[in-house]
Amino acid sequence: MKRLIILLMVLLCSGPMVAQNVLNDKADNIVGTYSGKQGDDRFRAKIVKLQDGTYRGQVIWMERDKDAKGNKILDTKNPDKSLRSKPADQAVLFSGLKYDSKKHCWNGTKIYDPQRGLKASMTAEFTADGRLLIKGSILGISESVVWKVEK
Repeated sequence: MKRLIILLMVLLCSGPMVAQNVLNDKADNIVGTYSGKQGDDRFRAKIVKLQDGTYRGQVIWMERDKDAKGNKILDTKNPDKSLRSKPADQAVLFSGLKYDSKKHCWNGTKIYDPQRGLKASMTAEFTADGRLLIKGSILGISESVVWKVEK
């Protein structure tokens, strides 16, 4: 009888931990490497989980990373002037992204558009075919891009 009571207590106490782990597993589905295209520009981005439990996305490769003279293309349109001398193929696109378990999507931050030098409110969710749909919105005007998961 004591064993049964102890087993029940363990199960009841571990329930919230199991639920939290399931939520974290779903939230972590976004972690990985993606390929995308915006306009004529093809790129790869990597999403990682930060120590605070949020996610950061960063460019890791661009098809055209050099200008006509063979120089690395810099992130010259970045609103943060201190980042304008950094290579565009290392631009941080977003940081602080959080998983919203009620809406089944990621949000809570802004995404940076290096082509225009703009930041927009961001949401991200997976499509039925497993691609990542990212939507940026500024003052009610939205644009969406689709990133394909790299295997």
